Parts: sequence; structure tokens; C-alpha cells
Amino acid sequence: MTDALVIGAGPAGLMAAEALAAAGRRVTVVEAKPSPARKFLMAGKSGLNITNAGADFMTAFPDWMAPIVAQFGPDAVQDWCRGLGQEVFTGSSGRVFPVAMKASPLLRAWLRRLKDAGVELRMRWRWLGFEAEGFAFDTPDGRQVLRPAVTVLALGGASWARLGSDAAWVPWLAAHGVEIAPFQPANMGFCIGWSAYMAKHFGQPVKGAALCLPDGRRERGEFIVSSKGLEGGGIYAVSRALRDGAALHLDLLPDLTVEAIAARLSKARRGDTVAARLRKLGLSPVAIALVQEWGRPLPDDLSPRLKALPVPLLGPRPMDEAISTAGGIAHGALTGGLALRGLPPAFGPVFACGEMLDWEAPTGGYLLTGCLATGLVAGRAAGLARG
Repeated sequence: MTDALVIGAGPAGLMAAEALAAAGRRVTVVEAKPSPARKFLMAGKSGLNITNAGADFMTAFPDWMAPIVAQFGPDAVQDWCRGLGQEVFTGSSGRVFPVAMKASPLLRAWLRRLKDAGVELRMRWRWLGFEAEGFAFDTPDGRQVLRPAVTVLALGGASWARLGSDAAWVPWLAAHGVEIAPFQPANMGFCIGWSAYMAKHFGQPVKGAALCLPDGRRERGEFIVSSKGLEGGGIYAVSRALRDGAALHLDLLPDLTVEAIAARLSKARRGDTVAARLRKLGLSPVAIALVQEWGRPLPDDLSPRLKALPVPLLGPRPMDEAISTAGGIAHGALTGGLALRGLPPAFGPVFACGEMLDWEAPTGGYLLTGCLATGLVAGRAAGLARG
């Protein structure tokens, strides 16, 4: 019999494996893809945001996750990185990055440490569901069934299927009565029906704007104009509210009042085009294009429109394009140690962690820290369990 099995070699699964090994368990990690942590590596291509040192860190998580994240919060994540030989720094926004900026050096050091701890990693092992009181896999050596003493599931959510998160596990757990909330996209872009005029601006960032919601919330953050719509960190920060139907307006000059903008516009020369007047306010070409795209008919006094430019969203981009997902295994289906309730005893104690669980957090280090923390808690609890 296999002792401790982890299915999924993303950050949550590897953290669970590390905790299991620290508890003295013989750990086998199986992964469907040819290499581990593919989504983790992809997320780190533009700079690995490992955690967030902001004072409001805990407000990003649902209440039930507070005791979980408290066990592996921002300080612990930074210490863990340093323990793997990766120094970190904190940006002005509170976001924490490895000095190397990339995910690959951290992952290589982590995999070496897991190997030294006796963790066995098997690639191209795809879970096929439960079978004969065990877990069936399609492997390079054919179909195999494992009957572990304890198991941790770390199979991801329902976005970026090409990297391994395809939610194929949902019907297998649901068939045994595990409550699963429907998946929804999270930290995603939104569709826009652009005119042909906007094509020359695709790929351009909009900087310095505030994204404004009807409840008074204002988020300062950069976003990108793409052929499909809007995407990027600024949009992701408000994506949950937008997904749920909130309207979006842009304040393109958040450091100026309406009156100050009007005063500056009044100094424009007679005959200046709208674009020329907006350039003199310091707006970038892509921001000017958005005013002309969404602000028509343009009023004589442009200042109110620049402070509240309506954004005609057509809905979120498809779920598989989302950075993460909401939905998954419901909180009520889990114990405090993230064991699944109600599975047949023949499968042994089964735990779950990471994006499989029904929680949602923004990018900016919150999402990754939540995955690591749930992996640690599930691994520690599984380390104490007996099949």
C-alpha cells in the first residue's frame, strides 16, 4: 500500500507533500503533465508575485480561511522563500517578489529539497477517478490503481486546462456526495465590442486611471487594451464585482478634481482638436482613444466625462482564460483540517487544497499565498491521519 499520496504537483500539492514528509510520511506526488507546477511557472513569467505584505492582507479571503492563512501568512511565505535560497523584496504596493523575479529558481530549489526529503515525483500520471477502493491512473506504464493510507488532492480549479487545471475531478467527487459550488471565472478580463479605430491601440497599457464601482470603491491599477477587451491587474482587482453585474467607470485623471480639469481645458487654444486638448492634460494616446470610443457624443465640457467615463462591458472572458476560478469544493464539505467529509472509508482519509476549494482571492500575491497555506494545512492534517 502507498503511504501518502498527493495528486497534483502545483504549489498547493508540493506544499502538502513537504508537510507530509516533515511528518515522517513516505510521500508520492503524481502529476498528469510532463513537468510540475506548470501554471506556477507561467504565472511567474512576468515576475513572480509570491505574497503581499499589505496591512489589509486577511480581508482578501473568506472568513473560514482566516485560521488557515494565519498558519502561513506573508511573513512565513517570505521566510520560506529565503529558506530556499531566494531573497525577496517588497514593492511600493505591498507586493512581494523574489529578487530573481522568476518562478523557476524557486521551483528548482524546492524540488531539490523535496527530493532530499524522500518525496517521489511521478510525471504523466493522470487520475481517472475512484476504482476498486482506490485511485485509478493512466500512466506511462499503463493503467494502475493505488490504495494509499492517506491522500491529498491538489488538482486545481477550472482555468488554464492546457496547464492541468481542467476540473475533470468534479463528477468523481460529486458522485460520492461532496458538495461542489459551480465554477466561475475569477481574476479575468472582460469583453469589449471595439470599433475598427481601436485596433492600432491593442496591446497598450492604460496607466494612472482609477477604476470606479457604484458602491464607491476605487482601484488604481494598470490594465491593457487588447483585441478581446480589457485585461490586466487593474481589471482583475475589480473583476469579482464586474462579474456579478456592477457597472464600471474610469476616472482617467484621479489626481485632479472636475474643477481643476475644467480650468485646464479652458486654457486650450481656439481651434484645438479634442485630441489636442486631451494631450495637454497629459493623457496617453490610448486613454484619448478610449474617451473618443466611449465618450460620444462628446460634451462641450469634457471634465465630468474624464472623471467618469462609462465602460461598456460585454461580460467576462471565457473561464479557461481566467487567472483563477471561484467555486469548487464547498466549505461545508471540509473539516478544519481540509479533509473531505462523507467519502467511503475504503478510500482512506482524503484531503483537498488549493484552487479545488471554493474560495476567491485577487492577484497581487493573495491567490498564491492562499494555495500554499491550504496545501500546508492539508498536508499537516494528512500527516497525522491514519488510514
